[in-house]
Amino acid sequence: FSSFPQEVVSGESEEESNGVNLMEFSDEILLHILSYVPCTDLVLNVRRTCRKLAMLCLDKSLTHTVLLQKDYKVNKDKVKQLMRDIGKEIHQLNLAGCYWLPSSTIDHVTRCKNLVKLNLSGCHVTSLRLSKMLSTLQHLRSLAIDVNPGFDASQLSSECKATLSRVSELKQTLYTPSYGVVPCCTSLEKLLLYFEILDRSREGFMLSGQLMVGESNVPHYQNLRVFYARLAPGYVNQEVVRLYLAVLSDRTPENLHAFLISAPGSFAETGATKNLLDSMARKVRLDALQLPKAWINGSGLLQHLKFNNPFYFSFSRCTLSGGHLIQRVINGGKDLKSLTSLNLSGCVHCLAPESLFRKAEDDIDSSILESLVVSCCNLRHLNLSAAHHHSSESIGSHLCQLLSRLKHLLSLALPVCSITNVAADVEKPPRASNLVPQTFGRKVRIGIQTYPRNFADQANQKIESSVFWALMGSLRFLETLEIIGSSFSSAMPRNEPAIRNSLPPCVRAQSVGDSEVAAISQLTYLQSLTLAQLPSILTGSGLINIGLQCQHLRTLSLANLGMMGKVVYMSALMDMLKHCKCLRDLR
Repeated sequence: FSSFPQEVVSGESEEESNGVNLMEFSDEILLHILSYVPCTDLVLNVRRTCRKLAMLCLDKSLTHTVLLQKDYKVNKDKVKQLMRDIGKEIHQLNLAGCYWLPSSTIDHVTRCKNLVKLNLSGCHVTSLRLSKMLSTLQHLRSLAIDVNPGFDASQLSSECKATLSRVSELKQTLYTPSYGVVPCCTSLEKLLLYFEILDRSREGFMLSGQLMVGESNVPHYQNLRVFYARLAPGYVNQEVVRLYLAVLSDRTPENLHAFLISAPGSFAETGATKNLLDSMARKVRLDALQLPKAWINGSGLLQHLKFNNPFYFSFSRCTLSGGHLIQRVINGGKDLKSLTSLNLSGCVHCLAPESLFRKAEDDIDSSILESLVVSCCNLRHLNLSAAHHHSSESIGSHLCQLLSRLKHLLSLALPVCSITNVAADVEKPPRASNLVPQTFGRKVRIGIQTYPRNFADQANQKIESSVFWALMGSLRFLETLEIIGSSFSSAMPRNEPAIRNSLPPCVRAQSVGDSEVAAISQLTYLQSLTLAQLPSILTGSGLINIGLQCQHLRTLSLANLGMMGKVVYMSALMDMLKHCKCLRDLR
């Protein structure tokens, strides 16, 4: 700044320079600023301020994509005005979750003649209204809708079916047994199905999985590349998804690259599903795979399936041993740099050579985890929760030390017992405050140990000895972290059975407390944090450190922290929340 003339820094010039005029910025900078303003505000408010903004607010870069999903400030009048003003310019429109908008307002989507992508999930649209709407959207290629009771595919016009025949991507949420619009989508490449059908009607009558009258047409899967189905609990959902899969078993598309089925509880394998999997083993090479545990357990399926450049594997709650994982999934430790997501949640024996005669609490085989880390060095999402993964005392073989090599991780889920510093546990006996009395007898007075509330003090205490501190320090770009007790079950499971067998409590988890929680504060870019079943939480001082350091935190979920009936971390939590300026979801 020394090269600037002296008069620039004079008092009078300083006053003039402090008054920055927004309109003096270039169009490129203004467009970038305006891209952060909701589209409704741009069109209905900002555009009316001056000529320059009136022109910029209608730039194609701002009107090409309109996102209104769950925007509770958007009412029917604003949507109608928006469609009238820029309807012809919109190519992508997302109204997902706007359940309060009446059907008559949704009808105004017909003004968007050039729509390529439309999301109406959560909006109530009858089959007649859908027919009228889609008849005018000849350029549509991606569609998301709900199929509610009363939907009748026979009411769809020929013009509507012509539009659907060109759709290549469909997301369909089913609230009633139906194929929906799938039979009309003859060019489907990506099919996402969400089964939310109740087992009983509102009147209490049992429902069946039989399709409604007029559902004789079957889906067309010949061009399908991605098949995804997520089932809510209930036998009707299982019956209906089998009808979709039956067609796949007869004509398995050769271009299928991703086959994903997320089903809670037990979803038994049938003859049709077995034929489908056999057909897939013969005809296709997959890049992504997720199957119900009953389809994998005890079968040689993984031995026969072929993979191309896999990027996603999910084997949640499967009885998959570490030996099978190495041999069948990662091909004996071969290069799997393409794999970016691996879900081994609930796979109790996945880090042990064999599951026979092994207890869940036995130490893991670090060589298996090391092979996994070396082969899948580009992992971005890893889930090892809902299992006991106890490291041995061998130097350099701790789970946290091995995972610290995965520098690209964005999300990580671990059981509480896996982050314990083994050497510390061996040297020191368990504290009396961590022992839960098993019988009635003389009570032990438990004193609450004081912990430093300052981040630097805690870091100096633990950084040299704790492997978890080192792990958190090496994963600087982690955005999602879950530390959950092995025996923890959510009280509000969404897509899991309400009652399931839990693993026994873990003794090693008793040593994980406030200092380990404080280690999480090293994650500068953390956006989502889940902590559950940490019995040694005392003051909750680590939470304050997280609030101070993790300024991008948006989602926080806490459950079963501290000893039963002794919740003393609430004060620290309140202090933490004062610093969480970006927090949106708190549980």
